[in-house]
Amino acid sequence: QVQLVESGGGLVQAGGSLRLSCAASGRTFSSNTMGWFRQAPGKERELVARIHWNGRDTAYSDFVKGRFTISRDNAKNTVYLQMNSLRPEDTAVYLCAADSTAYAFSRLPQQYEYWGQGTQVTVSS
Repeated sequence: QVQLVESGGGLVQAGGSLRLSCAASGRTFSSNTMGWFRQAPGKERELVARIHWNGRDTAYSDFVKGRFTISRDNAKNTVYLQMNSLRPEDTAVYLCAADSTAYAFSRLPQQYEYWGQGTQVTVSS
């Protein structure tokens, strides 16, 4: 059974930091792009960051550029999201996902096949 399990969320004050982890089990995703998405109440799911299977190429949405860093450790089958300078508008459930297609670099939620349950991030002002 394939599982993606996020951890590391919580409550933090504006300007603070959190590090999210996403551990995969059941299969390896070393050939797949991994993405972090977020979804706030009443809003659509949006891509936060993605990292290519090679671990070198990354892409960020404008609203997190310069503040968030995505990384991966294929040996541990784990993806990370370091979040710095957090803002109240970053409050959301953060989910990790695995691209459906090996060696692709997809950016749309529907292009990701496996999803975690999410971890809540709440930033207070």
